[in-house]
Amino acid sequence: MDRHCFKFKLAGILIVLALTAFFGAVVMVLWNVLVPQIFGLPRLNYPQAAGILVLAKIFFGFRGPRAHEFHYGGKLRKKWMNMSEEERKAFVEKEKDFFTHHRRFSSCCAFPGEDAEQK
Repeated sequence: MDRHCFKFKLAGILIVLALTAFFGAVVMVLWNVLVPQIFGLPRLNYPQAAGILVLAKIFFGFRGPRAHEFHYGGKLRKKWMNMSEEERKAFVEKEKDFFTHHRRFSSCCAFPGEDAEQK
């Protein structure tokens, strides 16, 4: 594995862990401020709040912020359906360029069926 690729993936894992820890704390604080007073349910400790956060992600999915635009008839899907074949190819190339414009991205994030060294 390329050294840049390893650093990129390690940074991604660390960011995900840090965000999970942060949002677990946010869930705990919000739960403990609101839910016991409104519904009379018990307060949560940190591991319970982090568990609820993970369960919510499992139940409701791991899609990105723009996924609903394509999958559920949003603007992106409508735009895609009205594109010609040439416009679709240009769109895909534009999206690829976003990830492959830099050596660190191109060595780690090659699209399926592509060899990263070809770029």
